[in-house]
Amino acid sequence: MPNKRRQFDYSLFFITFGLLAFGLMMIYSTSAYEAGREFDGDAAHYFKRQLLSTIIGLGAMWGVSYIPHKLYRAIPWWLPLAVGIGAMLMLLTPWAHTAKGATRWFYLFGSSALSIQPAEIVKMMIIIFSAKMVADYPKMMQTWRGFAWIVGPALLLGVIVRALSNNLSSALIVIGIGVVMIFIASPQYKKYVIAVVLAAIAVVFIVIYFSQPIDTSDMEFRGKRFVAWLHPEQYSDDTAYQTLQALYAIGSGGLTGKGIGESIQKMGFIPEAQNDMIFAIICEELGLVGAVLVIVLFAVLIHRLIHIAMRAKDLHGAMLVVGVMAHISIQVILNIAVVTNLIPNTGISLPFISYGGSAVIFTLIEFGVVQNVALDAKL
Repeated sequence: MPNKRRQFDYSLFFITFGLLAFGLMMIYSTSAYEAGREFDGDAAHYFKRQLLSTIIGLGAMWGVSYIPHKLYRAIPWWLPLAVGIGAMLMLLTPWAHTAKGATRWFYLFGSSALSIQPAEIVKMMIIIFSAKMVADYPKMMQTWRGFAWIVGPALLLGVIVRALSNNLSSALIVIGIGVVMIFIASPQYKKYVIAVVLAAIAVVFIVIYFSQPIDTSDMEFRGKRFVAWLHPEQYSDDTAYQTLQALYAIGSGGLTGKGIGESIQKMGFIPEAQNDMIFAIICEELGLVGAVLVIVLFAVLIHRLIHIAMRAKDLHGAMLVVGVMAHISIQVILNIAVVTNLIPNTGISLPFISYGGSAVIFTLIEFGVVQNVALDAKL
C-alpha cells in the first residue's frame, strides 16, 4: 500500500488554500459596506457564509481525495448525464429559488440556508463523462461521428443549463470543458481548426452587425449587453453601468492600489461587487501589482494541474485532471475578460475568490478528484 499521506500533493493544496484565503479576505473587504446596510450592521455576513462553504468544501475535498478515481470510469456512461439533467430539473420544482429574474438555485431539504446552483454539478458531471468516454473509446475521436458522440452531450447539457436557468455563461463553460478535453485528447486537430475558423467568421459578422446604429428597444437583455459592450459610453446609465464602474475601479487603482478596504466603487457603485466583479475591486485596492499576483497564482495552479495530468498513471486519470484544468482556465479567462470589457458582460465568477457557496464547494470537490489522481501519479 502506498503512503497516501506522503504522496498527497501539498503543492496543489497550498496554492489552492492561498487562493481561498485571499478570496475570503477580498470578499470581506468588498462586501462589508453592502452587508452592513442589508443585514442590520452585520458587515461580515457574506464573509461568514463563504467561510462556512469553504470549510465544507475543504472537508469534501479531503474525503473525495480518498475515493479511487477508477470508480468514475466504472460507472455507466449515461449516469453523469442523468445526474446533471436531474440536478437542472430541480429548478422546475417548488424548491427552486428565483433572484433578480433568474432561477439558478434550489433549496436543499427546503431550507433557504442550503442553496445549490445545479450548473456547478453539471460542470463536474461533464468532466466525469468526457474523461470516461475518452478513456473507453479513444479511437472514436478520430471520426466525425465519434467526435459528435462525445461532444454532443456537452452541447446538450449546455443547452439545458441555458434553457432552465437562463445562465448563458455557465452553459458556455460546460460546453467549453467538453470541447477542451476532447481537443487535448484528440490526435487530429483538423476538426478544431475548421470549428475555430467558422466561429471566428461568425464573430466578425456579429461584431460588424452590432457596430452599426441599431434600435435596441425590442432586444432582449443579452442583445443589449452585446451592443453596450461595443458602445459602453452610450449605455452608461443602464446596460453598461456595471462595466464602466468596474473600469473606473481598475483605472483608479494604479500600480499599487488604494489599499485593502479603501475601494470607493464597492460603496454601492458596483452592485454586488463581491460576486462577478470582485477582480475590479482587487485592481482598485491592490493595483496592477495585486492583479498580476492573482493571475500568477492561477497560472501556477494551472501549471501544477498540467504537471499532475502528464504524470498520471492512466489516460482516464489524466483526463479528469485536464477537465478540472479546463474548468478553472476557462472561468478565469472569461471572468477577467468580462471585468476588463474585452468581451460582453456574461456574469462569470472568479474561481475561489468570488462569493458563491455552491461554486467553491463543487470546485473543491473537483480538486479532491485531482488529489486522488495525484496519489497514484509519479510526481
